[in-house]
Amino acid sequence: MPQRRQLRAFDLKQIEGLGGLIGVDEAGRGALAGPVVAGAVLVTKEFLEGHWAVTRGGRVNDSKQLTPEQRAEIFADIEQLMLEGRLHATFGEASVDEIETANILGATKLAMRRALEGIYPASAFAKQVEPDLFSSMEEVRAFQPQVSCRILIDGLPLRGFVYPHTGVVRGDARSLCVAMASIVAKVTRDRMMEELETRYPGYGFARHKGYGTDEHRDAVIRLGRCPCHRGLFLRKLMRGWVNPAQLGLFE
Repeated sequence: MPQRRQLRAFDLKQIEGLGGLIGVDEAGRGALAGPVVAGAVLVTKEFLEGHWAVTRGGRVNDSKQLTPEQRAEIFADIEQLMLEGRLHATFGEASVDEIETANILGATKLAMRRALEGIYPASAFAKQVEPDLFSSMEEVRAFQPQVSCRILIDGLPLRGFVYPHTGVVRGDARSLCVAMASIVAKVTRDRMMEELETRYPGYGFARHKGYGTDEHRDAVIRLGRCPCHRGLFLRKLMRGWVNPAQLGLFE
């Protein structure tokens, strides 16, 4: 079986005995500018055994391994599948200010939490005691059964994360729903960076998407820092190239 087709088999194993499986991944964690964006995709066993996953799911892979055209095509498929009610996909983002305040790991957790909140609140996963004959009516009304769903997050498990989850190293190359979440995050963030190019022309955001290319470094030297740059990340990029204070980059 080709490696890509093993993604669906991995998910079928993970979803066994459950009602759903949610894949989560991020885009933009290592960029010098722009938000960090997380995608979340909820699939069912019916979807994984269905026509699209069997015949077209083999095209899905880690978003970084696909061309922009391939990502756009799969993203359009995901949107159509959502319209048909066959899966659910959401995204969440954390801003540059939140990255500066909470650091990139904290901001990534924040973006992932926001993406997951678009599917289920964290409280839906909390263990609760089912009401019995001696429970009050208030307790009966307040009871919500725990969601029968597993969350797979690309990478190592996240300490202190509000959602129970399983970390899957290289999850975007092992799990179909994580790979789909990777594409949701990447396409969504790329479009955000293209919008930032119109607001801050000259940096090349539409091409390098905020990452530390030579073009991006040269643009910062020429134009200075703009509001969507991450200060700490930019300092690391410019170290050894120019005196940041001299250019007023971090005022």
